[in-house]
Amino acid sequence: MKIKFITIKNGEAVPRNRIPHLAFDDFRNDALTIVGSGGNVVQFFVYPDTGGSLKMLAVLRSGNSLLTAGCDAPEIWPSFTAVHPPFNLFEREIAEQFGITPDKHPWLKMVRYHANYRGADDVFGNDYTQDIPGNYPYYAVKGEEIHEVAVGPVHAGVIEPGHFRFNCIGERVLHLEIQLGYQHRGVEQLLLNAPPLRFPIIGEGIAGDTAIGHSLCMAQAMEALSGIVPDPGARIVRTIALELERIANHIGDLGALSGDVAFLPVANYCGRMRGDFLNMSLLMCGNRFGKGLIRSGGVRFSPTNEDRGILSRRIKELKPQVEHTIDLLFSASSVRARFEGCGPVPTEDARKLGLVGPAGRGSGLSYDVRRCFPTEHYDRLDIPENLETGCDVYARARVRADEVLQSINMIQSLLRFPVETSCVQPNGFSMAPSSFTVTVNEAWRGEVSHAVLTDEEGKLLRYKIKDPSFHNWNALAMALRDTGISDFPLNNKSFNLSYCGVDL
Repeated sequence: MKIKFITIKNGEAVPRNRIPHLAFDDFRNDALTIVGSGGNVVQFFVYPDTGGSLKMLAVLRSGNSLLTAGCDAPEIWPSFTAVHPPFNLFEREIAEQFGITPDKHPWLKMVRYHANYRGADDVFGNDYTQDIPGNYPYYAVKGEEIHEVAVGPVHAGVIEPGHFRFNCIGERVLHLEIQLGYQHRGVEQLLLNAPPLRFPIIGEGIAGDTAIGHSLCMAQAMEALSGIVPDPGARIVRTIALELERIANHIGDLGALSGDVAFLPVANYCGRMRGDFLNMSLLMCGNRFGKGLIRSGGVRFSPTNEDRGILSRRIKELKPQVEHTIDLLFSASSVRARFEGCGPVPTEDARKLGLVGPAGRGSGLSYDVRRCFPTEHYDRLDIPENLETGCDVYARARVRADEVLQSINMIQSLLRFPVETSCVQPNGFSMAPSSFTVTVNEAWRGEVSHAVLTDEEGKLLRYKIKDPSFHNWNALAMALRDTGISDFPLNNKSFNLSYCGVDL
């Protein structure tokens, strides 16, 4: 059977009339065939077309190809998730946003607790005229010796809200259900009504620890739709910034994992070194998280030779410290005893769940956007297949450690020569009418994607955001099955997923 989805490029503006508009059955069959043949879901969403009719659109990846097609959205349709689990959260999100129903979805529950955009009947039975939505339908295990443990949504320390409901027999976890949605800010709807000058500010706040990853996707989408081409120097600066974000967060995660197994020397070293790398972002743009650096058309700050020299010296000084700390962590038998065999997510389960980023690579999936769909300067860099087959906490930690060292080497290679770029200033731009683009980048948690549709006047028709955590939260629940509940903090930190990246 010939697939009717067409191939598009990462960050390419496509006229909407080029996207195949299929009969729903053909759309569903093709999508399921692609995912069933080893593909995965990049984007799957519904949007209101001109005149108010609802349309579905999917962007799937198969190997090194991005494939897309659309169809009319039925009010009720046979669930894709019932056949292939990677569609799970996408279908739940569609049901919540537009009040239409994926029939026989195996886990049809709310995602963000809001009335749907059309004001139609709520498919979950909630009454949003009340202050509190209806009770969340938690999965329950029955039995005389079964007990439930509830954690959150309010947590100790400075952390975002999320609820974890454990079904246990003694200390053994039978099932973990993760309830998010407490951070819902209406980001996608906010973008539809905001002036373009505000887009970057909103984009940088989608998930604060991924400010570079999300702002880069947004800038690339706006560039595609407006025909703006950044200069080579700006692409290098953006690549350095994305790798600094990766290093700082991975080092922070390694420190948090060390703290959870009471290996305090590495926990302390990593805490200090994370700050050192954040301060490099501060040097580049005046903000430790890289906010204010990336804008449509390039970057707002150009590194001088003095800046480049300072960054090079700092990285050269820190590199042996990072290497020593990583060696100290993984050579400690007490650490390995806690990491190895803890929270496994087998490769086949990871593939069925559609895991991305270090979570996927730690379970034997080699996918990395930087290698498969390179943007910025990545097509000139060697991105290794950085995977581990242990599928456990150790494997996920090892992937992070390897990526830290690889990212350091990348940045050092990019800093060897002067970087020349013209700084861009915030200004308005016009987007191509009746167009579509999707951008994909490898942020530190994995695949980030923004999809944008414009109407006949060049205004935003739909802005769809996907954080890598959208794919990976179910993996944490899978990792906890048949483990001791005391292993939850360690497993949780080995994934370190974003609440607000999902809650939007």
